[in-house]
Amino acid sequence: MQALSRRNQLTLGAGGAALLSLGFYFSPHPLLAGLAPLGILAAVGVFRAPFLVCLGFILFSFFRLHEAFPVLGPFRIPQLLALASLAVLSWRLFVSRAIEVYWSRELTLFAFFFALTACGVMLATNRGAAMGAFTGTYVKIAIMVLAIAWLTRTPRDFAVAAWAFIGAGVAIALVAISNKLNGIGLVEGARVTIGRDIGSMIGDPNDLALVLTFPLSFAASMVLTRGQTRWPTLLGLLAYGVIVWAILCTQSRGGLLGITAVTGVLVWRRVQNKMLVMMLGGMALTVLVAAAGISDRASGGAAEDGIDESAMGRIYAWQAAFNMALAHPFTGVGIDNFYSNYYFYSPHWDGKNHAVHSTWFQVLAETGFVGISFFIVLLVGMFRKIFSLLRRLSYSPTPDRTQLMMTNALLSGLTGFCVSGTFLTQGFIWPLYILLALTVAAGRAAERTPQCDAPG
Repeated sequence: MQALSRRNQLTLGAGGAALLSLGFYFSPHPLLAGLAPLGILAAVGVFRAPFLVCLGFILFSFFRLHEAFPVLGPFRIPQLLALASLAVLSWRLFVSRAIEVYWSRELTLFAFFFALTACGVMLATNRGAAMGAFTGTYVKIAIMVLAIAWLTRTPRDFAVAAWAFIGAGVAIALVAISNKLNGIGLVEGARVTIGRDIGSMIGDPNDLALVLTFPLSFAASMVLTRGQTRWPTLLGLLAYGVIVWAILCTQSRGGLLGITAVTGVLVWRRVQNKMLVMMLGGMALTVLVAAAGISDRASGGAAEDGIDESAMGRIYAWQAAFNMALAHPFTGVGIDNFYSNYYFYSPHWDGKNHAVHSTWFQVLAETGFVGISFFIVLLVGMFRKIFSLLRRLSYSPTPDRTQLMMTNALLSGLTGFCVSGTFLTQGFIWPLYILLALTVAAGRAAERTPQCDAPG
């Protein structure tokens, strides 16, 4: 990262001191005076490491670390990181001009999808819910897409991001495993959750599996990328095992598909015998289903005859999503509006609204046929960029290990997103958009690195 000039550091230090002095004037607490030097150092540190600040905000927003570890709650860390991220980005963009601003085709596609989602907010059937989801989450995601794409520049940045995602995933996984072993927050008798009593996003087993599937791709890439040294491989393998165990505790079928997809695509690239890979993949999925105890689930288990209640609920929800898109083909019913519209469009009513439990049908219902088209084109563009990067690296005589690891992680993560997205709702939350930002950043880094071009 480009360091701040001495003049800017003095300005920030003086500003921090002035704010602390003002606070001490209105609240003359001795502790505040004692923390003044630390406050000034923190202010300077924040502006010297904008990438770490933005990465920290993403970790707390997506992994909900403050909800998994309640001791962090009173410190308001997500709010502080949000303010720090906005401050440091504004400073770097408009004052010091230290950020290299660039654009790409993938960002253009995302901008179109974002604009379409914004139009849908204005025409949403429940405008309050749509506005809350858009301003409360999606706008922050859009800002962080640009921030991470522009701030992630060096191999060290990519490595820090990968290990940060793995570390946060392991932390959440350990809490999930502990809850499972101690019978805390279980639903349907056996499915693990975190923070369900406080209404956390990961208080639903499917959403918890979704959160855990994302760092799994980085851990798997650490293990299966060629050229990795011993310690990253061993640590990645340990993290992989812990996260898989936690996903099994959720008994989420989408999570099991995510494990298979994330691992399978990397094994497919490493093993020459593709038939062997397919056989092992089928066997692995069978073992995972048995290990997770899917047949023992209260809903969707072996005790239900024919198409189980969980599967039928999804079918009804997907029919409702299609009906919403037919009624609102250009903008959909609006972001976060599927649940409130379920009654009006579902062919089956059992007395309560239901979630859609599918990324594809969520985007279809909430942004219409136009939105799902842009969404799919964006995904195709990301895959094309990733495969282009992999080809470029494969023809390099000395490919950068970190760059190769990150590109493999992007491929497995995006594949896992597409496969698990059939049963998990993640159209307007962090996973895809973190992958988008890192894909754009990896493409920019490759352009700055001399490589051997593919023949022909």
